[in-house]
Amino acid sequence: MNDFGDEFDDDDLDVDDEEPTVPCPYCKREVHEDAQRCPYCEHYLSEEDSPAGRKPWLLVVGVIVCLYIVFRWVTG
Repeated sequence: MNDFGDEFDDDDLDVDDEEPTVPCPYCKREVHEDAQRCPYCEHYLSEEDSPAGRKPWLLVVGVIVCLYIVFRWVTG
């Protein structure tokens, strides 16, 4: 070892060159901060990035039941 300290551990390396990461809220793996989807579990990382989902099944069933009741009332 010389006066300049050429020996160092991996912990001493500066990691500023790496892109910032955040944990995926679903699988908890580290993903790039700017990613829209997790490359591991394929979930969207935020509600804004996710595609429009399907309507809740309870709402669809409720509308069908209401239409059936109106149909029976009109024809009965």
